[in-house]
Amino acid sequence: MRSRNALTSPSYPQGHTLDTARALAALAALAQPTRLAIVRLLVGHAPEGLTPGDIAKTLDVPPATLSFHLKELATAGLAVDRRESRNIRYRADLATMGALVGYLTDHCCRATGRVVDAGCGPACEPPARRTVPRRGKGSR
Repeated sequence: MRSRNALTSPSYPQGHTLDTARALAALAALAQPTRLAIVRLLVGHAPEGLTPGDIAKTLDVPPATLSFHLKELATAGLAVDRRESRNIRYRADLATMGALVGYLTDHCCRATGRVVDAGCGPACEPPARRTVPRRGKGSR
């Protein structure tokens, strides 16, 4: 089996690829509650994004703490900033997030011998577990 550093897949948006190091950086950034909340907030306000003041107000995060977390998200490629006159506006980098999901699901269904082109669908879902009714205490 050949090894690949950068994985490409038709499901990756706009030709974005993610190598293992970038995927790990993104996942590590998301493994912190405040940063995860920021990303979810920015995704909810896509594509316009929010100013740091709006983010701080919404999440009740002190400005210095927010600045640190935004820098970490930008370094991980999950958020981008853009100066608009006197303000900076942060946006979720949806292309990188899509590439991360693509990276995580790139090998979907392959262990079963199925290769799915456009992503996992119902054919790749695990079989439904059969539930057996439990007996009551006195029913032996």
